[in-house]
Amino acid sequence: MLRTTLSLKPAEVKKDWVLIDADGVVLGRLAALIATRLRGKHKPQYTPHVDCGDNVIVVNARKVRATGRKLEQSVFHYHTGYPGGIKSRTLRERLESAHPERVLHKAVERMITRGPLQRKQMTHLHIYPGPEHPHEGQQPRTLDVAAMNAKNKRM
Repeated sequence: MLRTTLSLKPAEVKKDWVLIDADGVVLGRLAALIATRLRGKHKPQYTPHVDCGDNVIVVNARKVRATGRKLEQSVFHYHTGYPGGIKSRTLRERLESAHPERVLHKAVERMITRGPLQRKQMTHLHIYPGPEHPHEGQQPRTLDVAAMNAKNKRM
């Protein structure tokens, strides 16, 4: 009997909707779990070159936690495009800004392999700073990240 490897075709992909509450969950652990879900690596029919991951909704991104002294020591640098325009912001400043969901978005984005497939997979990630989201019509199933491992949640 011949054994062949299953290679999923884009038309055969079945995408689920997953809702994750980020309240009190550690940033890096949450980003790693979301990246795995977006890629589809949790499914037995995972195919590396096909977008076979799930749609992920994250609520309460403003309340994500960082361990240790990362809130003060983790500094993000960016450049305005003008001479001498390098700016720096700590993780605490970014979480307290007008768009705290960008911290989690960037963490997930850096955990997925770069390229056209990454850009396609990142469109299936929906992050909201508060508890409300407009995706009730998709009937997402709740994924309790805090209950998966005791290290996932910090107070």
